[in-house]
Amino acid sequence: MIGIFDSGLGGLTVAKEIMRALPGQKILYFGDTARTPYGNKSPEVVAQYAIENTKFLLRKKAKAIVVGCNTASAVAGLKLRKEFPKVPIFEVITPAVREALRVTRNGKIGVIGTRTTIGSGAYQKWCKMHTRECPLFVPLVEAGHLNHPTTHEIARHYLEPLKRAGIDTLILGCTHYPLLKPLIKSIMGNTVQLVDSAETVAREIANVKFKMQNVKLPKHEFYVSKKTPKFQEIAQNWLGHKIELREIRTKQDKD
Repeated sequence: MIGIFDSGLGGLTVAKEIMRALPGQKILYFGDTARTPYGNKSPEVVAQYAIENTKFLLRKKAKAIVVGCNTASAVAGLKLRKEFPKVPIFEVITPAVREALRVTRNGKIGVIGTRTTIGSGAYQKWCKMHTRECPLFVPLVEAGHLNHPTTHEIARHYLEPLKRAGIDTLILGCTHYPLLKPLIKSIMGNTVQLVDSAETVAREIANVKFKMQNVKLPKHEFYVSKKTPKFQEIAQNWLGHKIELREIRTKQDKD
């Protein structure tokens, strides 16, 4: 069983790609909707949330953990591996950067992400990149405003500078952003290759030999720290099937 966590809906893009790549693996998903977004919180706070989320998934018998959140991957990936040395832990940044370096033709790579992700330098340490913070994308996705006129306006404001910079490859540096992929593609144009961190981490996981039992029809489990009006609707539309959504209290709620 593979455990995936995110601040909310974004990690479902990772879950969908893993379901496609490893159809015999059960997915245990946790969206920390009570504390979303992570992108405007301090690295220390996000790291603590990541540890708590991982402990929850391990208590539910997950055998591997996927940090389905770029912000948590950026500031907590190494901490999680130190905290849980016997557990396979996958983050979403490294596979995405490798793919971007592989597909770029002119060497001009852009990355969009939350303030904390971009501010961490987790992407820029690999090579020179054109970066852009997109703090409103996550709240817009969580609210279900994927095709709202305001979302189109904001997306154009965020992306036009990258377009002018002449990038030919754009990393979607937040797992919420694939939900906006059609919009992003329409603004950036067909000459810009979009690198989806959900797709790249799923391919990496599929290449690892797990000592985990495959099942014919795995019954995936979905948990959130707070049920929201849009979560189940968007999740079911994205995954293409109904889900049973369960609410659990976070450590913060209990204190």
